[in-house]
Amino acid sequence: MEAVKRVLDKVLATICVGLFGFLVLLVTWQVFTRFVLNDPSVISEELAKYCFVWLVLFGAAFVFGERGHMAVEFIKDKFPAKIKLAVEIFIEVVIMAFVTFVLIMGGLYATEIAWNQLSASLQISVGYLYAALPLSGVFTIFYCLYNIARIIKNKNSIEQL
Repeated sequence: MEAVKRVLDKVLATICVGLFGFLVLLVTWQVFTRFVLNDPSVISEELAKYCFVWLVLFGAAFVFGERGHMAVEFIKDKFPAKIKLAVEIFIEVVIMAFVTFVLIMGGLYATEIAWNQLSASLQISVGYLYAALPLSGVFTIFYCLYNIARIIKNKNSIEQL
């Protein structure tokens, strides 16, 4: 599981860096064509929107794998070790439930609805925009399962979490 996490981390980090770089180029091009050429690019704004949505969702999954999201831990830290262990697992299970229903199931539904709609300037399916939801949900579920396995493995040293 550790090897899969390392590969997934590397893939998501590479995708996020690539998307961010491409987003910077798109927005720079949009500004240049609008203010210098006085002829704004038709596709750059919409392509930047797609790029930004994918970057945010994949970046959120990546940060979740790094356990880098904000957390209110002062309450959890006051519990004894066994209760703290149960709370850590409960938090991961709640996140998995949310991700399953909102990102994966909701994302699949939104993608299905939007699949036959074409974007205004790109003339591609809007479903591609929504497809990032279930994909990032699957990555987040993997990270939750990894975190639960790590919590159970390190149950004697809960402070490392």
